[in-house]
Amino acid sequence: MAQGLVESQRENWGSRAGFVLAAIGSAVGLGNLWGFPYKVYDNGGGAFLVPYLIAMVLIGIPVLILEFSLGHMTQRAAPDAYRGINRKSEPVGWWGILLGFVIITYYPVILAYCASYLIECVSGIAYHGGELAWKGQGLSGVKEHFSQYLNAWTQADAEAGVKPWALGGLVTPVVASLIVVWGLMYLCICRGVKTLSRVVLLTVPLPWIMLLILTVRGLTLPGAARGLNFYLDPNWSELAKPETWRWAFGQMFFSMSLAFGVMVTYASFLHRKSDLNNNATIIGLADIGTSFVAGIAVFATLGAMSFATGQAGQAVGVTEVVSGGPGLAFVAFPYALAQLPYSAWFGAVFFVALLTLGIDSAFSITESVLASLVDKTGWKRGRTLIGLSVVGLGSGLVYCTRGGLSWLGSIDDFINSGWGGIALLGLLQCVVVGWAYRIKRLREHANERSDWRLGAWWDIVIRYVAPLLLSTLFAWSLVEKASSPGGFIYDAAGQLQLPALVGLVLAGLAPILAIVLSCIHSPGADAHAQHVGQPRTGRTAGVVGIVVVVAAFAVAVILFRHIVANRPSWIESASKLGGAIPWVKVHVAGLAISSPVLALCIAAFLAIYATIIGAVVVARAERGSRRPSGLARFAAGAGVIATGTVAGLALTLMAASHEVREKFESVMAAAAKVEAATPAASLDHLTGPSYVVVSVMLAMLVVGLGWCFYRAIKAAGGPAEQQEQRPEGMDA
Repeated sequence: MAQGLVESQRENWGSRAGFVLAAIGSAVGLGNLWGFPYKVYDNGGGAFLVPYLIAMVLIGIPVLILEFSLGHMTQRAAPDAYRGINRKSEPVGWWGILLGFVIITYYPVILAYCASYLIECVSGIAYHGGELAWKGQGLSGVKEHFSQYLNAWTQADAEAGVKPWALGGLVTPVVASLIVVWGLMYLCICRGVKTLSRVVLLTVPLPWIMLLILTVRGLTLPGAARGLNFYLDPNWSELAKPETWRWAFGQMFFSMSLAFGVMVTYASFLHRKSDLNNNATIIGLADIGTSFVAGIAVFATLGAMSFATGQAGQAVGVTEVVSGGPGLAFVAFPYALAQLPYSAWFGAVFFVALLTLGIDSAFSITESVLASLVDKTGWKRGRTLIGLSVVGLGSGLVYCTRGGLSWLGSIDDFINSGWGGIALLGLLQCVVVGWAYRIKRLREHANERSDWRLGAWWDIVIRYVAPLLLSTLFAWSLVEKASSPGGFIYDAAGQLQLPALVGLVLAGLAPILAIVLSCIHSPGADAHAQHVGQPRTGRTAGVVGIVVVVAAFAVAVILFRHIVANRPSWIESASKLGGAIPWVKVHVAGLAISSPVLALCIAAFLAIYATIIGAVVVARAERGSRRPSGLARFAAGAGVIATGTVAGLALTLMAASHEVREKFESVMAAAAKVEAATPAASLDHLTGPSYVVVSVMLAMLVVGLGWCFYRAIKAAGGPAEQQEQRPEGMDA
């Protein structure tokens, strides 16, 4: 073990509450208040919660425990933590840090929007009798207000040939707010994690209080049930669509801040006797609860807005204002709030909630980047933070231009997309930690310090279940993106989109730069030397496994190319022919394959066989005193990924089969979704299914959190053991 790492005493959190609140603050962000409600509404209502909860149980909490255990055991930020389990895995840590840095160039810009709107709400309280400036202007007026604030390009500019992503000049109000946001972030983390633990005691509970106020106010308004029915009433047929499951898993993954290196870094500052398993469960349940309650607040208010406009003869419905991303936060909800008396007061509550939710996530990512740089280089923390803040602020000016919103959306799509970015990184994280390290030792480390113990099921989840599900999500999303009109960097008309091209370049450069950064020597990072000289086993089997998995990927790539090239024509021809898909014969590279199903079966057999070969070698070696060869580990991990890839391609074919009936089903879906198709009176009372969804969710949260706190209190009453704050030796 490196001497520097043993002797250094790492700063730690002042209390367990400070760590838990900081981790919750990182997990709970802007996406909980606008992304989750919109996705629930658009993907089956209450039925969406089924795959979302499955995703949280099968991936969210287990992977969060993995990140906590890894950071806590190594006492290092993400890059050095991954290097600690295997020298070759350090790029995985840097990859997440680099993507996190890209995020903190534009995430504070959204917070700058929130700060500006908060100032407008305060102005309305002080000078306009407690009403918002856009009150009485209608939905189009609120949209125009947001556009004027951004000084965005107008329709006249577009007709004159100006591209929506043309930079133009800087927008002064956005720049000023961005400087304020970066100043607040700097003050939050400049004194280290002990100060940060005191900051989150205010910034994490405050948005919950704000959400509670909005929820109570929304539920007491006439017409609130109308919005809640749109939000919660299950549409069970949506569960038959792979898109619903993909959105649910994607929302969970991004909401929990997994793979950015944030949770690894936060856990590295924990005291040696700190709980890991129970803390991860509390954080996961808190994230679910915040999202669910935020949805109630949003849709209750939107329902009241729909009722109020109907009474005024305008008849603006819920479906007319619900939109994802900035549209919900800066157009739809502000318009709904404007229908209330004393709208500026409730607007201030909403934007305080948004600002405090977002700033916790922003400075948590900044802290992970900062800690990684300090651990790698040994630079002074204070000077490094100043430099990082200046670079982040300077890079963020791109999004403060007239075309900044277009750049923000395109870059975010590549970083947080379901087909790349964080989803791919989470997949690699599970494979690297699961197969390049003896995962049982990580589980034992967590169990020795936690209020309750993990079983062997956790090893299976990390090695098999999570990679399989994430690779399926990756393959399915990649096919969808590649076969869509315009593909990755073009629009439907075939015009190159410069922001999309830049986003693709950034996503591609991240792994390359991660490898370069990994080549820099890091003092004290190599804490895994105990395995040196240990005999290896399974090299021959590993070679066989790699050959088989390469063959599986080859078949999958051929099938992928065919699906991407023919999927649009399948849908078009099927709609004309009444639902028939050409399943019988496929021509690929001049060869006639009897069926895509046959190709899928071949690829699946090869992938599963490679997984079995590698897994058997690894299992035998771990039961004995030998070390499995790197080839066998690689074959096992790659085999799981190949299996998930084949599953993703299978889902694509199933979706194509489903899409040929889309015209008929879309009519039924529209009838269920469009508010005008249902008598208003039936919407003004909460339906039975909505009551059931609310009851089940609240019961799960109360029981789950109650059990977690009971275990924590029970463990706190036991004998306390003091251990020195130092990392443990590891061997891969």
